[in-house]
Amino acid sequence: MDMRNEATHIARQDGARAASAQQGSAEFLTFRLGAEEYGIDILRVQEIRSYEEPTRIANAPSFIKGVVNLRGVIVPVVDLRVKLGCEKVEYNGFTVVIVLNVRGRVVGAVVDSVSDVLELSGEHIKPAPEMNTSVDTSFITGIGSVGERMLILMDIEALMSSADMGLMDSAQVLQ
Repeated sequence: MDMRNEATHIARQDGARAASAQQGSAEFLTFRLGAEEYGIDILRVQEIRSYEEPTRIANAPSFIKGVVNLRGVIVPVVDLRVKLGCEKVEYNGFTVVIVLNVRGRVVGAVVDSVSDVLELSGEHIKPAPEMNTSVDTSFITGIGSVGERMLILMDIEALMSSADMGLMDSAQVLQ
């Protein structure tokens, strides 16, 4: 296990222990990317908007679809399907942009659809499985289960502020 994977493993264990120790609950906005359902901390969500074609930025990575003007604020828009390696899905009437506040910066995330808001207690959150792959799964904080539903819980702040995203400067990331 390399140092990054080891640190990720320790962070996941600590997160899972904290969740089960407090047995408190947290609210998650759930959304779909392809066949999978994900959950993010509702406190990071500023609003949900219908998808509109962003203005493309030259030489931007493929997962950055461009920027939109949100009431005078220029907001970068990230397609989470592309970022997370999901199969291509056509944009349709259900496609939405989740507007997030990440470390004081507004960022949009394109998803297939938004499902609902769920309150999960620590007993419904299990640690994320360890995967011995080269894929970065450090942003996955756990797996939530509600009946037959399984949610991949993600730290959207960690994902959006990762160095490969290029959305935050190093001073913001270190905060």
